[in-house]
Amino acid sequence: MKIELKKYDEQIAEWPKSGYHIMAQYDEEEIIVYQSYRKEIGDFAVENQFFGGEFSLTRMTWIKPNFLWMMYRNGWGTKEGQEVVLAIHLKISAFNRYLQNAVYSSYDSSLGISREEWQTQVKTSSIRLQWDPDHDPYGNKLERRAIQIGLRDDFIKSFAKEDIVLIEDISDFVKEQYEFVQNKQLEYLMVSAERPFLFEDEELNKKLKIS
Repeated sequence: MKIELKKYDEQIAEWPKSGYHIMAQYDEEEIIVYQSYRKEIGDFAVENQFFGGEFSLTRMTWIKPNFLWMMYRNGWGTKEGQEVVLAIHLKISAFNRYLQNAVYSSYDSSLGISREEWQTQVKTSSIRLQWDPDHDPYGNKLERRAIQIGLRDDFIKSFAKEDIVLIEDISDFVKEQYEFVQNKQLEYLMVSAERPFLFEDEELNKKLKIS
């Protein structure tokens, strides 16, 4: 695996406890996001290093840069149809482009626009942005918020091929770590080495409510 790993115990001492944060593993060129699929789609993606075959280019697909948030959603790879867990190394430029074009999936008056303006944006945008409660390895809700990003139309087409640097199948690693969770041995749990991600564009950080 190309993912940098770090003990969960060591990281929680450094991670922010609350607020809106894009927790991710990244450098100047790429950022890792996670998805889970059934075997046919996941195996095709790993073998060909792009999404095709039974992968749908017409349905919205959601990406999550936060490893534990993905584990909460896919039940550590145990949920039906989510058995193949993928770590997708994305071009950082693509990730920036997604968020620059993102519209919140639900209306909030703190957005600084009217509900009508938001509805217009939703109709014309191909990217959805959603903040949800983050979760610990056991699935307990945290004060910190985690981001997920939905892609469709031209964005899903570029995501499926051009925007990807590498696709890794981390399913076996996830299974190994889940055993520590089940046995309540978090002192042995290894997860992706993550830190809060900030954009150079301050207006974009403000739009995303990043703490």
